[in-house]
Amino acid sequence: MKTIALGISSSISIYKACEVIRRFQDKKFQVQTILTKNASRMISPLLFSALSGREVIVDPFEEEQSERISHVALAKEASLFLVAPATANIIGKLASGVADDFLSTFYTVVECPVLIAPAMNEGMYLHRQTQQNIRTLKGLGVKFVEPEKGFLACKDTGWGRLASPEKIVEEGLRLLKRSESLKGKTVLVTAGPTREFLDPVRFLTNRSTGKMGYALAEEALSRGARVILVSGPTHIFPPPQAVFREVQTAEEMKREVVKHFPKTDVVLMAAAVSDFTFVQAASSKIKKEKFGESVKITPAPDLLQELSRKKGSKVLVGFAAETENVVDNAIKKLEKKNLDMIVANNVLDEGVGFESDFNQVSIVFPGGQAIQTEKMTKVEISQVILDKVEEIVGKKS
Repeated sequence: MKTIALGISSSISIYKACEVIRRFQDKKFQVQTILTKNASRMISPLLFSALSGREVIVDPFEEEQSERISHVALAKEASLFLVAPATANIIGKLASGVADDFLSTFYTVVECPVLIAPAMNEGMYLHRQTQQNIRTLKGLGVKFVEPEKGFLACKDTGWGRLASPEKIVEEGLRLLKRSESLKGKTVLVTAGPTREFLDPVRFLTNRSTGKMGYALAEEALSRGARVILVSGPTHIFPPPQAVFREVQTAEEMKREVVKHFPKTDVVLMAAAVSDFTFVQAASSKIKKEKFGESVKITPAPDLLQELSRKKGSKVLVGFAAETENVVDNAIKKLEKKNLDMIVANNVLDEGVGFESDFNQVSIVFPGGQAIQTEKMTKVEISQVILDKVEEIVGKKS
């Protein structure tokens, strides 16, 4: 049986967690409840223990509990981490990385999908800091079951009422299904820029930070895929579950991608690979006075074109950074390189694309069909992209 880790914080709607437990049990899931200290003062942990059939976890520093179960052990067991109800306090903790009890510490080690169902007074829910905390968590890939408008414990009517247990469980089941949607598949992702060296000091590169590629790698992992991440130089920590290969030049990236390509099912070429390299690279720094009027460059290897010739049944996705005629240029690239899909964006649009956490893209398919996203975080964009990839995988299966 799969295990749901259910975090419960001190909202007046805490009693609804009982029905959440029952509904998951009806679907043949085990439920391990984790209470905050204040939640355990509102309702006895014995009630949740009786309902779940498992002893409730409250304090990680209690000797008996620390011997029996650790947050790391439970993280390996859990298929979903759900916090319902979630107060403004626990949402703030998770968004800030505070880990001072079992529930908040558990969040820092889980690899499974995370779902949060807020419950609080309308003023607290709509407060700028709470909304910022929610945006932060969404940007990290955490999903939310938005609260409803209704009669609140403070006798007011407004936003902040905990979503119905039925809706919470329904969203949890949807996330669980998606967490295995790419199980058994190997996804190769390229990310970041490349560097083409003129000498040991100077190189030709671009503005890519790797954020989009790394978000795609994380999203593919969350869907159960085996992920190979080939990345140019970035300042981002790679996901520990991925097979990670760091490269510098376009030639190095080509070598790694070609090596892993035969065992992949999906290839997401999100890296901004240099189109040019220097004809000759010096082994020592070139002194300024020795520079001529020009430096000779030559086209770098067209890795995407090479892969397209031997893709077979693989799903091959390209990316295009454009400054004009975005969709038209994307269609030309898609057709020329035999792609299943291409993701294009206008790098001149303010606040999105290079060096930003946000993007707005056009996703183009063979035949010229295109969809355009709204301005979204790159984490959210990665979810849209993988949804479309899964549709293509399904058609090819």
